[in-house]
Amino acid sequence: MTFRRLARVAVLAGTVFFASAAAAATTEIFWWHSMAGPLGDRVVAIANKFNAQQSEYKVTPVYKGQYGESMTAAIAAFRAGNPPNILQVFEVGTATMMSAKGAIVPVYQLMADAGEKFDPKAYIGPVAGYYSDASGKMLSMPFNSSTVVFYYNKDAFKKAGIATDKAPATWPEVEADARKLKAAGFSCAFTTGWQSWAQIENFSAWHNVPFATLQNGLGGPAARVVFNGPLQVRHIEDLARWSKEGLFTYAGRTDEPLAKFTSGDCQMIMTSSGSYATIKATGKFDFGVGPMPHYPDVAGTPQNAIIGGASLWVMSGKTPTEYKGVAKFLAYLSSLDNQIAWHEGTGYVPITTEAFQAVEKSGFYNQNPGFDVAVKELMHKPPTDNSRGLRLGNFLQIRNVIDEELELVWSGKSTAKEALDEAVLRSNDLLAKFEKTAN
Repeated sequence: MTFRRLARVAVLAGTVFFASAAAAATTEIFWWHSMAGPLGDRVVAIANKFNAQQSEYKVTPVYKGQYGESMTAAIAAFRAGNPPNILQVFEVGTATMMSAKGAIVPVYQLMADAGEKFDPKAYIGPVAGYYSDASGKMLSMPFNSSTVVFYYNKDAFKKAGIATDKAPATWPEVEADARKLKAAGFSCAFTTGWQSWAQIENFSAWHNVPFATLQNGLGGPAARVVFNGPLQVRHIEDLARWSKEGLFTYAGRTDEPLAKFTSGDCQMIMTSSGSYATIKATGKFDFGVGPMPHYPDVAGTPQNAIIGGASLWVMSGKTPTEYKGVAKFLAYLSSLDNQIAWHEGTGYVPITTEAFQAVEKSGFYNQNPGFDVAVKELMHKPPTDNSRGLRLGNFLQIRNVIDEELELVWSGKSTAKEALDEAVLRSNDLLAKFEKTAN
């Protein structure tokens, strides 16, 4: 082999070595999530864009099933010593994650250690509050956040002789419109998705009455639920009466009722603001969006809405290099451009005030009427101890209890007071058990 060929081989070998070294230097960040379908595609696109902008870190999204499944998988992985770097957890799992001592790294601490720009005040109040401790320090990064809004079928309203320019603002107005819709021949006037979240949790916050003690649980694991107050009982009594009169139709515990609205079967629905895109794509009618109704005789109402959705938790046991990459990625997720694209593309609310203002200024809300209702609900008034959010252990089980007891009301087997009293007793047993494990 000639000297020239030897030199070429050496150069090529060196190029391969340095390329391999560069590849080896890339730190992989695993992000376990629960976003399926088109939302899952958006998660992958976000990660790919971040990866393309730099070469130090590679974020790898991994779909791990629904929220409960991904949490179970992460717990098992943590016990085995190999958890993901980032875990998406639904809002009802917040207290569980907080109580998992040694399993998580608080976001405020992560960002400070990494030197990344991070201002909790930049985030929309109720969004940040849901994932912050009692002193206001954010423990996880908000990601897909939504709240409850009121959708109505404008075509059906026209047929029933109801004005279509706005949704009913009060519960008496909902009842009046439901009666007109029924008189016009519609068999399902009003339904609700996510009945616990919409008709108990958000209802309580919107009317500034407590769902639980100790700032709705944000004050510690000794909290107990109190959602059987006079106003909550009154509301469930009204819905029970409407159910008997054919004005309210119960159609399922979670998102099942949405199909009854998009099909044109039901004409009014309270459900997630994240359903906007689905309704627009599948509903063959003109629809409107309004804020949650309130009882006008309750002083100070409405207050502000609370969120649903999920946040991103940083798991412990990783290297400093990995944590720097996680911090950079979380900062990237919160950037203005990303928040605008996520909000406009999915219907989830932007998590920062700056992003909301930018979308508003762009005219997007004028082109998509009602898209901004959820953000305005969240920002309607500064949050109180009754409307910052909910943080309760065994919350998923508590929601199941509420669903079971409400179903007894809709079937006529329990009164509203009996059902809510029983739900409170059963839920507080679950909270007592959680408190023992949390201390």
